[in-house]
Amino acid sequence: MQKQSEDHATEGSPEAAREPGRNLGWVVVPVLVFAALAAVFAFALQTGDPSKLPSALIGKPAPAKEFPPLEKLVDAGEPVPGFKGSDLDDGRVSVVNFWASWCIPCVTEHPLLLRLKAQTGVDLYGVNHKDNPVAARRFLGRYGNPFKAVGTDATGRGAIEWGVYGMPETFVINGKGEITYKHVGPISPKSLATQLIPAIQKAQAAQSE
Repeated sequence: MQKQSEDHATEGSPEAAREPGRNLGWVVVPVLVFAALAAVFAFALQTGDPSKLPSALIGKPAPAKEFPPLEKLVDAGEPVPGFKGSDLDDGRVSVVNFWASWCIPCVTEHPLLLRLKAQTGVDLYGVNHKDNPVAARRFLGRYGNPFKAVGTDATGRGAIEWGVYGMPETFVINGKGEITYKHVGPISPKSLATQLIPAIQKAQAAQSE
């Protein structure tokens, strides 16, 4: 009887009463974080401007992840190389574009990448994400290759390190190899003219100061 009384006393103690609250905290905090992220995504979707999605990498060096070359991809008879983050620290403003042949918006966007290259002269680096090499080469053969280098991200690890939400996404990199702008989703004629090209020009101007 004495043992039962002690057990009941423990169950009714203030420490036992507070225990559910402690456990609840571990549940509530992740839920609140998820809700906050969902609100950010909802805002971006409702405004029709996915580029408003946040990026923790703005102002920081591009991730050092190495992207191996797309096998058997050639340009003017020469193999097209892959690249790594340190290749972007060459004193020139450049653009990195994540894409895939299975990505329908990438098809719509691709002519604008060719236009971007023609209008700005910046070096474009492509990251082919979780794709079949044959399909990727066929895509570039059909729509054109604006890229100085084409790396592959077979496992998707590179996209995670770069904070990519989905295909396609585009980054502006300054001459120091730092990310200065991120465009989420396909580039449109409007965003090309009012967001991406101005972001490139801003990075170039800052470099010359």
